[in-house]
Amino acid sequence: MDNTMKNYIKGIQKLEIEGYHIYNVLSRIVKNKENAEILKDIAQNEREHYHTLRKYSGLDVKPSKIRIFIYIILARVLGLTFALKLMERGEHAAPVTYASVESEVLEVKHILMEEDTHEARLINMINEERLNYVGSIVLGLSDALVELTGALAGFTFAIQNTRTIAMIGLITGIAATLSMAGSEFLSQSNESEEDSNVNPVKSSIYTGVAYVVTVAMLVLPYFVFRNPFISLFIMLCIVLLIILAFTFYISVAKDRPFFSRFFQMASISLGVAVISFGIGYVMRTFFGLDI
Repeated sequence: MDNTMKNYIKGIQKLEIEGYHIYNVLSRIVKNKENAEILKDIAQNEREHYHTLRKYSGLDVKPSKIRIFIYIILARVLGLTFALKLMERGEHAAPVTYASVESEVLEVKHILMEEDTHEARLINMINEERLNYVGSIVLGLSDALVELTGALAGFTFAIQNTRTIAMIGLITGIAATLSMAGSEFLSQSNESEEDSNVNPVKSSIYTGVAYVVTVAMLVLPYFVFRNPFISLFIMLCIVLLIILAFTFYISVAKDRPFFSRFFQMASISLGVAVISFGIGYVMRTFFGLDI
């Protein structure tokens, strides 16, 4: 075996031993016992793959402590499912893959089968509360983006005073948050018998929190800057960043297409903003508003 092939095997060994440590640490810190057992099973798989590869390279490979730390933080902040699926994506997208060593490692097909089926099945078995409420988060986030983006765009041209726009936007946003959370509670209360995984109170909280956080981020530029049009531009940039971040999260955690959902949400939010901006212009011109 030449050095190039050994280096390929070492690269895959590194991914496997890092996966082992990540799954193993997470299995000890998650509260759900079923999830902990699933993670232990996956960790054992990764360790077996590492030792299989070691037979061919004859070398021990040290894991990257930084990579392990990053994925543990991601799991704590953004959720277990998101971190694990992102890690699996990273392994499949790695420049050195099992295809590179297929001619030397006899067990490649068996390892690939476990990587693609067994581990994927185990990750999908993980029961994570926040994923049961993704629909509620999407409702709060998308509704806030569309409604408040449009409202702030309209206020910007109609009023042209950042402090006044900020206060009106904040009052409008808080009122809409309470209304949306209440509506979600009533909606989920009627459906709770059909879906026992969703608690109406928690669902309304997730919706309300997603809405009010979005409101705060969109209104913030109007408190910071005096020029209403600069505030509007920054607000629209924040809208795109929120859509980008949330769409990426959903695409990883729920295995949904990224680009189509991103362009759909962005088109709706920006389209409403343009229409509302035009309405603000008409209202200011028609009523001669000067605040």
